[in-house]
Amino acid sequence: MIIKYPFITEKATLSLDKNNTLQFMVDMRATKPQIKKAIEEMYNVKVVKVTTQITARGGKKAVVTLSPENRAEEIASRLGVF
Repeated sequence: MIIKYPFITEKATLSLDKNNTLQFMVDMRATKPQIKKAIEEMYNVKVVKVTTQITARGGKKAVVTLSPENRAEEIASRLGVF
């Protein structure tokens, strides 16, 4: 499983509104193209960009930027974040 769970913090929520991005914790071996494909298939959206970083706790976080026609708020509400 590539996508583990949504990563929700205050900073992630601000970025969701401002930059149309979602953050997810992902498998350490997952590549950016794999993450992009998984998000597009799971949520039926168009992904513009994926950036990843290793967290201080040793996990891998993906920041997914959605295309303008897909609203990150809609996906977040489907996930039960809001």
